[in-house]
Formats: sequence, structure tokens, C-alpha cells
Amino acid sequence: MLTILLILLSILFIILTTARLKLHPFLALLAASFLFGLFSGVPLEEIITTINNGFGGTIGSIGIVIIAGIIIGTFLEQSGGAYALANLALKLIGPRRIHSAMAFIGYIVSIPVFADSGFIILSPLNKALSKKAGLSLAGTAIALSMGLIATHTMVPPTPGPIAAAGILGADLGTVILIGLMASLCSLPAAIFFAKEAGKRIYIDPAPEIDEAQIEQKIAAAPSALKSFLPIVVPIILIILRSVAEYPTQPFGTGSLKTFISFIGNPVAALFVGMFLAFTLPRRLDRQMLSTSGWVGEALKDAAIIILVTGAGGAFGKVLQTSDIGAVIEGAGIGAGLGLWLPFLIAAAIKSAQGSSTVAIITTASIAAPLLPAMGLDSDTSKALVVVAIGAGSAVVSHANDSFFWVVTQLSHMNVNQGYRLQSVGTAVLGFSAMIFLFLLSLFI
Repeated sequence: MLTILLILLSILFIILTTARLKLHPFLALLAASFLFGLFSGVPLEEIITTINNGFGGTIGSIGIVIIAGIIIGTFLEQSGGAYALANLALKLIGPRRIHSAMAFIGYIVSIPVFADSGFIILSPLNKALSKKAGLSLAGTAIALSMGLIATHTMVPPTPGPIAAAGILGADLGTVILIGLMASLCSLPAAIFFAKEAGKRIYIDPAPEIDEAQIEQKIAAAPSALKSFLPIVVPIILIILRSVAEYPTQPFGTGSLKTFISFIGNPVAALFVGMFLAFTLPRRLDRQMLSTSGWVGEALKDAAIIILVTGAGGAFGKVLQTSDIGAVIEGAGIGAGLGLWLPFLIAAAIKSAQGSSTVAIITTASIAAPLLPAMGLDSDTSKALVVVAIGAGSAVVSHANDSFFWVVTQLSHMNVNQGYRLQSVGTAVLGFSAMIFLFLLSLFI
């Protein structure tokens, strides 16, 4: 019971220091690692060794992948590729289905681009389309927001799910497949909510740009196919590698399998995507690749994610030195809740401190030593846990979440409307995804 109490106190410490005291998550996770080690009786010299091993091991496994993914997102954002993808989605879905179109635009764009940036980029387009269709901005903005959150929390190469996969030792290809299924299956419920909410609350879109300006932006952007390649090629390569590693050996055991395993390794696959992203600008110059250019900007964003991820790995490694797995197994807690336990932990941490990425990394660190006791240590189960944690990290977005303010301020919502639209919408999305995952776990 002392071990469980220490775990709960560690979670509370992380939440209070990040949410109330505004301490950086890196410092909060590192401090929690030291404190848990001290109070759980780990020898002093072993605490340092464990933290170093957890930090270095986690960054070593997924650090380059996170950097390459963020560089892809930055080039897609800066080159105007996000607008090209938006235009393609509108053509495929149709300009009359604005809610569905905006949700799927957000869904695609947020795989490599942060949700906050994606909403800022696409908000002018959403307002212009909503005004033309005579729709309330309340519904279309939330549809866009839900699409962005769906892949931001559940589908690699978004940093959060990549970090969780690294901490839990899950196969990235399997995580991508399950993440795509869960996020796609939960999106219709979120779109339905957005449509119904838009009927009850009217917000004038008041667009900042007209159709001519939108056409200008699309004309200046790279083609939709060119913009799509840096996203889809790495995903296909990673999935192919997972297929090649199946016990049935569908690609044999020779040079073909060896090549697929190499090129589908997340580091190699994301490097392929990164070089494809370099083709997006009309003219690639050295300034874009410099420390003050697009690459430099991406590395600054990546540094924060990598440090928090490493600190999460250190926290998880320290937790593994305790007997928490045996305690959970003896109490029968893990078996009773199964996938719902990591989902609920992630939802609690997200709701308390606001950041989905911090919630994902912290929950993965807590869940790692519990998986055997919960009967979730198979390859497929680990992937399910990663996506369940991602679904939990969507629940709920409210005033302590920066994305909440991006959505409400750019969509002319007051705080009360934000709670009724954004907060409830994220709950619908997260719980819908979790219900799908629970049902899926019964069959695989």
C-alpha cells in the first residue's frame, strides 16, 4: 500500500507543480523521479543510475524520430502544404459537408503539425467556408478542433504517441494501425456533436480573408500530392516493417525482408519523410536549413518535447525499481480495469494540468511497470495501451489547456461557450475512441 500511496503522491506532485506552480514539466518529472526513489527506499547511488538509464534510453530510442517528425510538420506548415491538403479534402468530401471536411482536414494536417499550429493555419479557411455556407462558426470550428485532436493524441508521428510507444516498448507500426482505426472510428461521433452544437449556438464567422485570397494561398502552395507524401510515405514504410516482422514472414527471410526492416525503421522512415518535406518549398535555400531558418525553428520545438519525454522515461524507470507491478497484481486492480486504467489516468492528468503531451508521457511512465500485472504485456496489448493513453489525453480540454484558448479566441467564443463546445467535444471524442478500443481488445 505504501508503494501505491507513493505513486498517487507522485502524480499529485506532478499535477500541482505544473498546474499551480507553473513548474516546467521537465523539472516536475525529474523531481518526482528523485522523490519517489528516495521515499521508496532505493539506494542513493542506484537512484542516479536509474534516472540516467531511463532518460538516456528513452531519448536514444525515439529522440531522432521526434526531431524528424517536427521538421516535416514545420515544412508542411511554412510552405503552405497544409492549405493544399485542405483544398484536396474539400474536393473529395464536397464544399456542402463543411463540418466533415474541416474535421478530416484537421485529421490529416495534425499528423505532422501540432494541433495549436494547425488550428491557427486553418482557421481563416474555416471562417471563409462557414460564412459562404451560412453556418455557425461554433460547429465548424469544433469539427476542425476534433479532427486536429484525434490524430494529435492517437496517431504517430505526433510526438506524444511516439514517446508513449518508446516508453512502453510498443511496435510503432502496430500503434499507427490501431491509432488510425480508433481515431477514425471516434471522429463521426465528434462531427455529429459539432453539427448539433452549431445549431444551438450561433457565432458569426466574420472571415478575415475572402475567396480570392484563399485561392491565392492555394496557388502558392505545393501540390496536394507533394504535400501528402511526407506524411504518408513514412507511415506506409513503418507499417510495412511491422508486417515484415510478423511470425508468418510474409516477405520471407532474405534481402527483401532485410531492406524493408531497415527502411521501415522509424528513424529511417522519418528521414525519408523529412527529405520529401524539403521538396515542398518552391525553392529550397540554405537559410531554411540553418539554425535561424525552418529547421532551426523545428529543433527548438523538438528540444522541449525530447526533454520532457526523457524525464518521463526517467520517472518510469524509477517506478520500475519498486514492487508496484506485484502490488497491483495482488490487489487485482489491473485485471479489473484493463485498458480503462491507463485511459482514466491520462484523462485525470490531462484534465488537471492541461497538456496532452505531458499527460501521455506521464501516464506511459506509470503504466510501463504495470503491464505484466494487468495482462497487457503482449505486442498488440502494448499498442492498445499507447492509443488508450492517447484517447485519455484528449479528455478534457478546458481553461488550463493552451489549445482551449487557441480555439475559443480564434473562433469568437466566450469561456462558457468554450466549455459547452470544446470541453464536451473532447470528452465525446476521447470516450468514443476508448469504447472502440475496448471492443477491439475483445477480439485481438
